[in-house]
Amino acid sequence: MSGLSVTPLQDDLPFGVRIAGLTLPLLEQEGVRARINALFEEKGLIVFADVEPSSHMHVAISNVFGPLKEHPNPAVTRVEGEGMPGVIDMRHVPGEGGVVEINGQRLSMWLPWHFDHCYNDELNRAGVLRAIEVAPEGGLTGFADGIDLYRSLSPDLRDRIEGRDILYTMNLNYRNMRFGKPEGLVEITPKPGAEAVEEAARQHPRALHPAIWTRATGEKVLHVSPWMAAGIKGEETAEGDALLEAVCREIGAKARAYFHQWNLTDMLIWDNWRMLHSVTGMAPEHGRRMQRTTIRGDYGLGRFEDGGTGGRILEMTV
Repeated sequence: MSGLSVTPLQDDLPFGVRIAGLTLPLLEQEGVRARINALFEEKGLIVFADVEPSSHMHVAISNVFGPLKEHPNPAVTRVEGEGMPGVIDMRHVPGEGGVVEINGQRLSMWLPWHFDHCYNDELNRAGVLRAIEVAPEGGLTGFADGIDLYRSLSPDLRDRIEGRDILYTMNLNYRNMRFGKPEGLVEITPKPGAEAVEEAARQHPRALHPAIWTRATGEKVLHVSPWMAAGIKGEETAEGDALLEAVCREIGAKARAYFHQWNLTDMLIWDNWRMLHSVTGMAPEHGRRMQRTTIRGDYGLGRFEDGGTGGRILEMTV
């Protein structure tokens, strides 16, 4: 691609690339857009380095990959301005809550491994993220590749989990996390509004997604979200729970993850049908502000339990 530099994120990882040199004029070139899309399909994660730090650039990059999805919750802060649909503002203010303790260390903005919309029947195609304010340390966003996770999973577990559907429900409180919960995790203060969201979500059926699915290009993807998993469909027993816990433990132990250290001139996109992501958290006294767009789409394999239907609360992105 003329004018662009494409390099691996890390030499030891089979996923992810870094693209430098992208500008708004280059984004208007169909060949550039096609090549970026091809890299996204192949690598699952792209970091755009040293780009113009603006909402307009954020939307321009997002539009390369598909139509944007507007966030359904009117309480979520939007970035106002013409031509900026679906840009949401996510901000941590010190002292506002959402604090956990892991092995004696208190953290805010911590998120466990998950994929977005696991509690819904539809999975958005991707998320595009940029940083507005970063903490002096911590607050890294982690990514693990489901193709790589499938290949690294113990053969016995891989055989036992294949063909299973995983049940998910919106559960924002970490004290209720059932599978893959980190040792020593204690919820100090819940996320603001978590109780109200969970109460609304309880009025809707649980979602089902396959633990393993096959891409059109033939690769198998281990796609299990430890956060918000409720059990295995038809096997909500001690044995079924033990199987799902073992898979989630291996995800935590074997993920060859990439953790992104944010710069204010970075933007990145990840494939929500393939990647898991997380956030390392940071000291609660520090602020953090991120902006995000969501790319509309669905892989067509999710559904609600017992043929049920969901509601707008289940379209939230967390």
